[in-house]
Amino acid sequence: MPPLDSPSVRVDAATTESLPLQINNENTVANPANLDYDLAIVGGGIIGNTLAVALQNSGLRVVSIESQAQSESIAKSRAYVLSMLSGQIFEGLGIWNQVLPQVTQFSQIQISDADYAGVVKMYPQDLGTDTLGYAASHEVLLTALQTKLVAAENITVMCPAQVVDVDYTDAGADITVYTPDCGAPTKIRASLVIAADGAKSSLRDRAGIATTGFNYWQSCITATIKPEKPHNNVAYERFWYAGPIGVLPLADGRCQVVWTVPHQQAEELRDLPVSEFLKALEHCTGGLLGKLELDSQRWLFPVKLMQSNQYIAPRLALIGDAAHCCHPVAGQGMNLGIRDAVALAEVLIAAHHAGEDIGSKSVLNRYAKWRKPENWVILAFTDFLDRMFSNQILPIVIIRRIGLFLLDRVPVFKYLALRLMTGLAGKIPQVARS
Repeated sequence: MPPLDSPSVRVDAATTESLPLQINNENTVANPANLDYDLAIVGGGIIGNTLAVALQNSGLRVVSIESQAQSESIAKSRAYVLSMLSGQIFEGLGIWNQVLPQVTQFSQIQISDADYAGVVKMYPQDLGTDTLGYAASHEVLLTALQTKLVAAENITVMCPAQVVDVDYTDAGADITVYTPDCGAPTKIRASLVIAADGAKSSLRDRAGIATTGFNYWQSCITATIKPEKPHNNVAYERFWYAGPIGVLPLADGRCQVVWTVPHQQAEELRDLPVSEFLKALEHCTGGLLGKLELDSQRWLFPVKLMQSNQYIAPRLALIGDAAHCCHPVAGQGMNLGIRDAVALAEVLIAAHHAGEDIGSKSVLNRYAKWRKPENWVILAFTDFLDRMFSNQILPIVIIRRIGLFLLDRVPVFKYLALRLMTGLAGKIPQVARS
C-alpha cells in the first residue's frame, strides 16, 4: 500500500469485514488547510458513533478515530438495555427503523427480592406508553450507526487508527494518529477533541482530569442462555443477598444474564462446569425460565462507580464511560452515554450556528452543566439499589420489602420509578422530541 498522504481514511461501515484503508485523495498533506476538523471523536464505539451520527448535516467537519478494526468492534457478544428515551433518540437520528425489528420490546418488568414471595410487576400502562424499554445486541446497534455514517459527507472515519499524542493549544488540538498500514504517524488538527474512549480513557488521563469513585466488592458474570420456557418479552431483575441478577429477553428467544456477586464467587461461577453453573443459575432465577442451556462464553468484569471531576478541559469533552461508570443494576450505563452524546451534539450545533467557538469553555460548560448532575442522580440511584438489596441486615431487609410492597400497590410510586428508569425524568434532548 502506498504511504499515507491524507488523514481521511474512510471505512465502509456497511460491512462487518475488515477492509483495506481507502485514501480520500482530495484531502492531501500538500494542502494543510484540508487537515483541519471542527472536532475529533476518539472512540468509534456505540457512544462515539452516536455523537458522530448526531452531528451529520450539522455543518461541522468531524473525524472519528477508532483503534479497532470493524470486524473486531462489531463482534462483541453482548446486549444492552435501551431505555425508552434512547429509543426516541435513535428514532430522531434516523436509525430506529433499522434497529427496532432486531430488538426486544419489554412487555413487562418483574422485580423480586431473593426468597421473598412478593413480585413487583410493571406494565406499559403503568407509564401510559406502549413499552417499557428494549434489549438490543451490540452488533445491531453498532452496525446501524456505522451504516448511517457512510452517507454522512461531513464525517471522516479513520479505522483502525490509534491516537498516540495530543497537543492542546489555545486555538485547538494537534493530534498525532498512527495507522497500522502506514509507515509514519499522521498529524491532524481540530478545534475540539471528544474522549469517547471508555472507562480507562487515555485522553482523560493525559488531560489530568481526576475521578471520584470506588471499586465495588462485586464482579459481574455475563452470558447468553437458551431458556426452556419462552421469555415472553419479560425483563427480570432479581435481587439476591450477594448481588442482583438481571435477565434480558433477546429478539431470537434467547436471554442475556447479568449476574453480580462478590469477586471470588464470580470467579468460581465462571470456572464451574457448565452443568453446575446452569444449576446455580436456575436456582437464582427461581425457575422462571425452566431448564437453561448455555449459549456463549461466560465473561467476567469488575464493577465500579466512577464520576470524572470535570467533564471538560481546554479543547476537550468527555462522554460515556470516559466521563462516568455506574453499577449495572437497572441497565443504565449505556443509556447515560447515549444521552451524553446527543446532549453534546445539541450544544455544539447551537453554538456553531450562533458563530461561537465550539471548543471554548463557555460552550462546553453548557454540556457539563446539563449532563453531570443528571448522571450523578443515576449513579446514586444504582448505588443505592445495590447497597440496599445486597445484604442480609434484618432492618434493611424489612425496609426494602415494605418498599417493594408499596411500589407494587401505589401507582404513583410505580410511575415515578419508571420515569427514572426509562430516562424520561430528565431533560429531553431536542433530537428525541423531534
